[in-house]
Amino acid sequence: MQLDRRGLTLLVILTIAWGLNWPIMKLGVAHFPAMGFRLLCMAGGLVALGLALKLRGDSLQVPRQAWTTVVKLAIPNMVIWHLFAICAVKLLSSGRAAILGYTMPIWAVVWGLLIFRERIALSAWIGIACALTGTVLLLSGEIAALTGSPAGTLLMLVAAAGWGFGTQLMKRTQIDVPIGALTFWMLAVTLPFLAVGSLLFETGWRMPTGIEWAAIAYNAVVVFAYCHLVWFALARSLPPVVSSLSIMFIPVVGVFSGMWLLGETPHWQDYAAIALMFAALSSVMLAPLLRRRL
Repeated sequence: MQLDRRGLTLLVILTIAWGLNWPIMKLGVAHFPAMGFRLLCMAGGLVALGLALKLRGDSLQVPRQAWTTVVKLAIPNMVIWHLFAICAVKLLSSGRAAILGYTMPIWAVVWGLLIFRERIALSAWIGIACALTGTVLLLSGEIAALTGSPAGTLLMLVAAAGWGFGTQLMKRTQIDVPIGALTFWMLAVTLPFLAVGSLLFETGWRMPTGIEWAAIAYNAVVVFAYCHLVWFALARSLPPVVSSLSIMFIPVVGVFSGMWLLGETPHWQDYAAIALMFAALSSVMLAPLLRRRL
């Protein structure tokens, strides 16, 4: 139930790759329909993931009785997250979007307490407190801008709440489907929702520019074909609080990569938040190891 060395390595790569994607997404949707951008990314990711699984010899078959469960898992983990999050990115800066999106661990804890009556260890509570404090610090310099974009803030919080609930479901749902096939079909379930949303609510479709194609390619190969696969594997193998807190450093990467790529300037709150996120990570990675040695 803990991260081994291989899982930790995958998590580090996941953190960097997903964190860098926030400013990349912002560049991709700056002048392109948001849901349309996500649709192209996900379609490319579906192809890339399918090819990768085929080369590995993995089966994509799903038992007939498991399809209801696949859809049930896809709705909060993929449909709600991707639909609401990409629209929020259009309205917010990449850093603010990342910060709000990764309130997900807090939502996962809330759902665990309210719905699943989950018991949480003291070290996890400490990690939650550190993560929440770090998030508040990162938001402290953005309050004026956030209040100027209430729709973007609300959309991202809905996305985070949906993902938090989905994280709880991933751990608590028994399904006899390999993680690769499950990820592939959850992506496939999400595509029609993005297509309908884009057709109903967006205009201005055109051929993407070079920068937009680069952002689409990064999302398709790195985010959808790699990050989602690793994340769902972690979400199924670790307790929800551990898997949720273990990715809390992603918004920090998102904030600083946004500063690097988009020319923003860090403040003292950003550096303090980094220390708190490290403390949150330590609470779920190091504390269990120390308890076992004692």
